[in-house]
Amino acid sequence: MANEADPRPCDIGHKLEYGGMGREVQVEHIQAYVSKPPVDTGKAVIVIHDIFGWQLSNTRYIADMITGNGYTTIVPDFFTGQPPWHPSYDWAAFPEWVKTRNARTVDKEIDAVLKYLKQQCHAQKVGVVGFCWGGVAVHHVMTKYSEFRAGVSVYGIVKDFEDIYSLKNPTLFIFAENDAVISLEQVSLLTQKLKEHCKVEYQVKTFSGQTHGFVHRKREDCSPADKPYVEEARRNLIEWLNKYV
Repeated sequence: MANEADPRPCDIGHKLEYGGMGREVQVEHIQAYVSKPPVDTGKAVIVIHDIFGWQLSNTRYIADMITGNGYTTIVPDFFTGQPPWHPSYDWAAFPEWVKTRNARTVDKEIDAVLKYLKQQCHAQKVGVVGFCWGGVAVHHVMTKYSEFRAGVSVYGIVKDFEDIYSLKNPTLFIFAENDAVISLEQVSLLTQKLKEHCKVEYQVKTFSGQTHGFVHRKREDCSPADKPYVEEARRNLIEWLNKYV
């Protein structure tokens, strides 16, 4: 889910059979998945999950991919113990369900995780990546926290708020052309507003023919037509972090 003003459901896509190479830890009031590179680089990335929660194997797969590029990576439970959405639930209840999980009220959890990364993982530079619901959260924190050297918001968009275009640091926005949740009109409006108000580096990139969730909910071998876009988007994500974190 990405559009807070007009919430509609997400298809979970391909659920990867993936166990992860990290471990689960307790960070104050939050559970989290943490993976670390072989050599400490002083760099860390917070990954903010989608509506399917912090334990989704696909999200941990992406977190470990980021770790493989030299970052301590953490996937906290931003639902703080509340159950994530499950594909078997009645979609008619989704609008009310998502109201109880506001992606723009994650500051308490962000503060706790930043403290953990600095004190326990010796992180000196931190980035943030989020998908869908988490993409909305990334957009929010990049307007509030100058501590994040870079952000990557993947198919997350915030509407009807005037305070969302003054980003603190470089932010990459990734969208899908055929997204049933986020229209190209919304992406165009975001781009226009950023041009008018944003004073830092940013990029808005839309991938042809792709659907919501393609970056982390499609396998690399999903189809010959989609594979290059999945790989390019993931590469762009890493390149953005490498450039600015």
